[in-house]
Amino acid sequence: MPTAVITGATSGLGLAFAAHLAKTGHDLPLVARTGEDLESAAAGMRHPGLRVTTLAADLATAAGSRSLTDSLAENVPDLLVNNAGIALAAAFPVGDPGAEENLLQLNIGCVLRTTRTVLPVMMRRGSGAVINVASVAAYGPTWLASTYPAGKSWVLAFTGSIGRSAPVRSSGVRVMALLPGYVRTAFHQRAGLAVGHLPRWMWLSSEQVASAALRDLAKGRLISIPSRRYRACAWGLRHRPRTLTAAFSLDLAHDQPIPPAVSAPPRRGYGGMTFPTALTGQTVVVTGSGAGAATKRRG
Repeated sequence: MPTAVITGATSGLGLAFAAHLAKTGHDLPLVARTGEDLESAAAGMRHPGLRVTTLAADLATAAGSRSLTDSLAENVPDLLVNNAGIALAAAFPVGDPGAEENLLQLNIGCVLRTTRTVLPVMMRRGSGAVINVASVAAYGPTWLASTYPAGKSWVLAFTGSIGRSAPVRSSGVRVMALLPGYVRTAFHQRAGLAVGHLPRWMWLSSEQVASAALRDLAKGRLISIPSRRYRACAWGLRHRPRTLTAAFSLDLAHDQPIPPAVSAPPRRGYGGMTFPTALTGQTVVVTGSGAGAATKRRG
């Protein structure tokens, strides 16, 4: 029986993917931050002949991300859906830097790590698929003063560069970016984003998006944009002048105060500073400064 790993699987789009894949006979390892919500979602899908397991992990942390990649390395699935993600209501640079780093860790870092974990095995066995959930916002700054569209632009570019690679294509593995528009989930409410003013026609259901994505994946498409309205929106974001599209964008910094200046540390070169490298788990120690600087890796 095929297996599909879904992150952010307890609600919204992730839950819709899980429900759809359960109907098509996939075993489901479900991943989300809260164990109680995971068990509730899993209980609603379990039936004879279908294996549903759970992994509670905060993928915005290094430990949580590592627990997922360790699990994926032990049992590489037939399908990986990188759906987990967050947005922030606070404008950049007004918001909390730690929250911004968590966003990058989850929306970018986790996508990179999980894809890197499963792709070599999928290529060797000649089958498998990865869906990386981006957004129509990847085509342009539909939210101004926000790092969210920038992160989704990275997911789109990363997925396209991998999916178009000749070794990946010839192996039979499919890698696809999913670019939904506004979807009726708790995503915006959790982020604290005010979207009540948006017209009804802009909203899609989670079921619509998940079904369209899986159809496009079966057709071998590299990019899935559910609904004609958002395909038209994506075309406009790609081809219209940025000055025009920006005029219709949501500016998170509107009416927000200018943040206080960040105090600069004393100028001491780089002597003795330690930089953790998130992707490898190593630590780079820089000794000395200028032309005499030397680096050493630990871990």
